[in-house]
Amino acid sequence: MPSLRRWRCQLTAGSFICKFLLTGVELTESKLTSESELLAVLTAVANPQRMRVLAELSDGRVHVSELARRLGISRPLLYMHLDRLEKAGLVTGHLELSTDGKAMKYFELAPFELTLTAATITNAVRASQASGDEPILPAGEQSSHSEEDGR
Repeated sequence: MPSLRRWRCQLTAGSFICKFLLTGVELTESKLTSESELLAVLTAVANPQRMRVLAELSDGRVHVSELARRLGISRPLLYMHLDRLEKAGLVTGHLELSTDGKAMKYFELAPFELTLTAATITNAVRASQASGDEPILPAGEQSSHSEEDGR
């Protein structure tokens, strides 16, 4: 099982790069080809609780109850954050049976590298416009062009 060695973030005028450097696993660049995919990943990492989840999973897979204890949050709230991270492709969850037959849910980091540039954003928006797809915004955010246009 890969373990996280370090987290590296770098901010430059041209891009924002966050990399999880894993041992034994070759990282592949995230293929953010649509507005919806890009929004899912950016929304997932923009939350402080979800960043804490990623940091806790850096040493390997963790049972969901243990992860909730470490973070000091309820399991339902943790599952909501894990669901968002899993949909963004940043973590994976696996059910395993314990020796006494109980289903145990474990989560671990998915190997990823996130590189955000102006070109990444432009390409994702243009691809969505060309296909006619509307971005799926996070709950609580509205896609109202009239508000943005001041109408």
